[in-house]
Amino acid sequence: MKIIITGSVYPYRGGLAAYKERLAHELVAEGHDVTIFTFSLQYPSFLFPGKTQYVAGDPPAGLNIVRKVNSINPFNWIAVARNIRKQKPDMLIFKYWLPFMGPCFGTIARMVRRNRHTKVISIFDNVVPHEKRPGDRLFTKYFIGAVDGAIAMSESVFNDIFIFKKNIPVKLNPHPVFDNFGEPIGRDEAVKQLGLDGSFSYILFFGFIRKYKGLDLLIDAFANNELRNRNLKLIIAGEFYEEDTFYKNKAAAYGLENDIMFFDRFINNDEVPAFFSAADIVAQPYRSATQSGVTQIAYHFEKPMIVTNVGSLSEIVPDGKCGYVVNPEPDSIYMAISDFFANNRLKEFSENVKEEKKKYSWSAMTASLIDVYNKCSENDNKK
Repeated sequence: MKIIITGSVYPYRGGLAAYKERLAHELVAEGHDVTIFTFSLQYPSFLFPGKTQYVAGDPPAGLNIVRKVNSINPFNWIAVARNIRKQKPDMLIFKYWLPFMGPCFGTIARMVRRNRHTKVISIFDNVVPHEKRPGDRLFTKYFIGAVDGAIAMSESVFNDIFIFKKNIPVKLNPHPVFDNFGEPIGRDEAVKQLGLDGSFSYILFFGFIRKYKGLDLLIDAFANNELRNRNLKLIIAGEFYEEDTFYKNKAAAYGLENDIMFFDRFINNDEVPAFFSAADIVAQPYRSATQSGVTQIAYHFEKPMIVTNVGSLSEIVPDGKCGYVVNPEPDSIYMAISDFFANNRLKEFSENVKEEKKKYSWSAMTASLIDVYNKCSENDNKK
């Protein structure tokens, strides 16, 4: 098939870019002709909460990446849509995560579909965003109205899609394992690379930091006096997308300056193996979620997890087998941490994670895309 993917990839950074690059590699490996239309402008700088939108280094090998899409210029959307429409791809894939992209993606999708050949399929991280803004529903409705079929990466998102559009094929397919960050390394080498003391055990919080991710809940849990004599430290690795003083002052107020390590910056892809290989368990104390790429990085590195019972996290991490599903509150998080280390569950849970991750292959995701595409074509034939 001739497939075009539209959205952020290199030179843009982060999990969204990594996801689409990995998906494109899988589709290419299966014999498809794949082009990615990425952004010439993704966000205006004043709207981006981080330090930079860009990643250093060389582009990913083996991918055809074209920088053409300006997210805020309607004239650009028309030009890009005409370009794609003329190429007549069989499938145009979007990954939808934020209503801000609704007008851009929706306009491109509408115009491309006029060639009466291309099927527009969207992979949905979210339909209703974690942090609500004016226009969210309007922009999302506009985009979903231009979609022929969809992949939902969680059950809650699956249900949300039908709020906006009823009669399209939708398939549930969880986020595949993020296996594009390299292989695990030995624990001794990992702690050495990070400048840590190998005599301690480590909990890892990974990824950019916003209120909905519940880092404050984790710090409150970690401050429990019962954990102070466990040779235990907390690693916080990720860039703050909000003011960092709240979290650092909280750590200081508990007297945990020497027990919490802040790697408060964007973590480059080549650094990811060290953080996950050094950790004993990965904590995701989210207040709200649909699904999370961090979970699938943890699966790749075969690390147990503590997740909260929000969104689809409880669907992805079997409680008491691959980790813990807890309430988004400090006491519940503390109890999971305490049980894990007091009862030496690392080996048992890690073996279970190793088995469980077999469910989350990239070939399953591409098969879901093809299945939705075929159902879209069947629907056309019935008209």
